[in-house]
Amino acid sequence: MVVSVQAPSYRGYRFPPEVISHCVWLYHRFALSLRDVQELMLERGVEVTYETVHQWSKTFGPAYAAALRHRRPRPGGKWHLDEVFVKIQGVQKYLWRAVDQDGNVLDILVQSRRNTAAARRFFKKLGKRTASVPRVVVTDKLRSYRAALRTLGMPSIDHRSHKALNNRAENSHQPTRTMKGFRSVGGAQRFLASFSFISPHFRPRRHLLTASDYRREMTERFAVWNQVTGVSAPA
Repeated sequence: MVVSVQAPSYRGYRFPPEVISHCVWLYHRFALSLRDVQELMLERGVEVTYETVHQWSKTFGPAYAAALRHRRPRPGGKWHLDEVFVKIQGVQKYLWRAVDQDGNVLDILVQSRRNTAAARRFFKKLGKRTASVPRVVVTDKLRSYRAALRTLGMPSIDHRSHKALNNRAENSHQPTRTMKGFRSVGGAQRFLASFSFISPHFRPRRHLLTASDYRREMTERFAVWNQVTGVSAPA
């Protein structure tokens, strides 16, 4: 069931919603730098600083991402979980990610550890976010997943631990593997949480679509984007 989420308010902002939402779209859809977005907007005759784009991203990125997430159907019963290294101020952290069998991102969490406590924390966050319990959980060989499920009292979940079975979660990590420049865990969490819902919204599985179907799908997705951002579609 699709949940209606009210578009954010732009009251008090000097720039129109079309400019704000477009900057946030550029920053999250293509993982551009803030200065890249500033340059692209300047080419279009819009003078906006990269600091302003950063503030818009922090304010509106999570709101747009939440609205897109609420429009998704309930997750499937098979979840794929994985974790990768991310560097924050030169310190190694871990980005935990969960997707369902259709490749839809369920949630992400940046943590300092890769152990049972971290796995348990991620499972709890997933349960709260999705309000559901999976039938099957597919992970890599990290033993912390099984230990976390045991301590959480979830024996009914079919846990399948195998490296080759978890390509769907690993593939979902690909766009974020080369991202750098995060200055804090909070900043990384905030950006990646928004990026993980905004960017995939504009990346349908193109290899499965004909050219005409792809254009139709993208037209529909841009229409949804206009709705969640509160921006009128161009005439």
